[in-house]
Amino acid sequence: MKGFSLGGNDYVRKPFSMEELIVRIQSLLRNKAEGTTKLTGDTVSFGKYTFQLNRQVLANGKEERKLSYRESELLKLLYENRSTVIDRKDILNLLWGNDSFFNSRNLDVYITKLRSYLKDDPSLEIITIKGIGYRFVTV
Repeated sequence: MKGFSLGGNDYVRKPFSMEELIVRIQSLLRNKAEGTTKLTGDTVSFGKYTFQLNRQVLANGKEERKLSYRESELLKLLYENRSTVIDRKDILNLLWGNDSFFNSRNLDVYITKLRSYLKDDPSLEIITIKGIGYRFVTV
C-alpha cells in the first residue's frame, strides 16, 4: 500500500517469471507512449456497439442490454486500457477490493458474459493472456 500511495502503479510478487516481467514493462511503456484513455463522456462507440456509461447500457443497433454495475465497470476498464494487457490482480483489486480466489472466479464469469455480449462483432475481442490478465482488442 505504501508503494501505491507514493505513486507506484504496479508491482510484481516474487517469484516471478521473466516473461511476466517483460510483458508488464512493455505494457507500461506502451501506456506511457499512447497514454490511457479515461472516459469522461456519457457514450463511447467501438465496433458495432455503443456503450452508455451513465445508463450502463450496451447497444448494437438491434438491441439494448442493461449491464450490471460490475459488468459496466469491467467493460469501462477494458475499454480505457484497450490494446494493453491489464493484470487480473489489478482488475480484482479495482473492482472487488481484493484478489481472493472467489473474486477471481467471479471475474472469469464476468469476462465470459462480456464476451457473449460482444460476440456479434468479430472486430472486438477480449483476449486472455494466460497467467497474467486480459487485453481488449478493437480492430
